[in-house]
Amino acid sequence: MSASPAARLRLGLIAGNGRFPFLLLDAARAHGLDVVVAAIKEETATEIDTRAARDPEHIRVHWLSLGELSKLIDTFQREGITQAVMAGQVKHKQIFSAIRPDWRLAKLLLNLRTRSTDMLLGAVARVLADEGIELLSSTQFLEPMLATAGVLTARSPDAAERNDIGYGLDVARGIAGFDLGQTVVIAAGACVAVEAMEGTDATIARAGALFRTMEAEASTLARRLTVVKVAKPKQDMRFDVPVVGLATIEAMKAAGATCLCVEADRTLLFDREAIVAAADAAGMAIVAEPVSPPAAD
Repeated sequence: MSASPAARLRLGLIAGNGRFPFLLLDAARAHGLDVVVAAIKEETATEIDTRAARDPEHIRVHWLSLGELSKLIDTFQREGITQAVMAGQVKHKQIFSAIRPDWRLAKLLLNLRTRSTDMLLGAVARVLADEGIELLSSTQFLEPMLATAGVLTARSPDAAERNDIGYGLDVARGIAGFDLGQTVVIAAGACVAVEAMEGTDATIARAGALFRTMEAEASTLARRLTVVKVAKPKQDMRFDVPVVGLATIEAMKAAGATCLCVEADRTLLFDREAIVAAADAAGMAIVAEPVSPPAAD
């Protein structure tokens, strides 16, 4: 995708929280695209307005609430947007408890078979497509940030951590297949915590708190946590792509975790150099495991 000298191409950006929207915004601008941002009032950092103010000719920001699907469609159509991306997390509890859906979203929610994130976002993508707005992969402009296979840190996982990684991958891929979460925390072959709606960093913190309680009770389980984060078996790269940032390393450090495993080519690493440097300083190991092709039906 490149800009035409006659008419600049425009990209719609549905912005959630965190740094992801800003990274994608900068990448899209580097590709010569004008960007129309649909900023979610409950999630998007107000810094997005500052970023737009520095480049008002090529970045426009529209604020809307999480439940305003009709306003999102109307905004993009008015701005001439035919392609858009989703970037940035929207907290699961926001999606299913905090929103006030407009008529279009309410109708969509009533027709969902299950209220999983994948099911909801997939339905939103179909509604957008019906309105002439194609939802693109959120990694399209950020491929250099995808984790590459291999050990990323100075230290490799030791034998015990390797065993926990193997078990953790089986468990994490199992729960991810049900769209329950994408992260598990393992210690000495035992599953300590499974992600649900709280998110990766909160799951790690919960595992650390549980281990502190177990230590106080003189548990014999070694306090070495391994964090495993995976994509869903049929991951739709248009949304909810696994992301690891510096905050995840800080959460691991606070919890006493010593090893992180992610899936290669399906996990975005924000500030990779800073992540690796922080992990090295803490003596952690980070490894990106290649994804095996799915078995034939």
